[in-house]
Amino acid sequence: MIQTINYLLRQRAFLIVLFVINFFGTVYGYIWYGPQLSDTPWYFLIFVPDSPTASLFFTIFIGCYLFNKHVPLIEALAVVTLFKYGIWAVVMNLLTLVVNGSLSPAGYMLIFSHGAMAIQGLLYLPVYRFKWWHLAITAVWTLHNDAIDYLFSMMPRYHSLSDYMYEIGYFTFWLSIVTLGMVYYLKKKVNVS
Repeated sequence: MIQTINYLLRQRAFLIVLFVINFFGTVYGYIWYGPQLSDTPWYFLIFVPDSPTASLFFTIFIGCYLFNKHVPLIEALAVVTLFKYGIWAVVMNLLTLVVNGSLSPAGYMLIFSHGAMAIQGLLYLPVYRFKWWHLAITAVWTLHNDAIDYLFSMMPRYHSLSDYMYEIGYFTFWLSIVTLGMVYYLKKKVNVS
């Protein structure tokens, strides 16, 4: 079963479909952030659209991989940010459901799409060629992004959760740490086997 999945993940037709889905998902994500980006100071712009930037990293990875090229830093950024922001969005939408007692169809779509984001990044761990120092740079990016989000109030806007920003910031920091540790561990394990 695992060999079949690994075979499918490396098929050119599958990669092209994955590239197209991630490309349009990235475009949609940047459009979704449009209202918030219009209010964002220019020096924070790169740090605000978290999920679309994660899927952009993955789209770049797939595009390069289709041409047998590797960009290890992009690979490290892709797997860490896809997992982190995928899980983060699933949790925030579930929290919205708990707080509001209901969730819009868009909220359910975000749970599904971001859950898929988290999984797809991990599926390519055997293919990535990043080293520990690429992961270290990714850690700086990721934790710096957390600081920008929660110290300068640039986090994604979930209006119904505004009373929980301190708790969400704390959760997000630890989600970053756990994600970085998990990716480091899993990558080492994949490299050994």
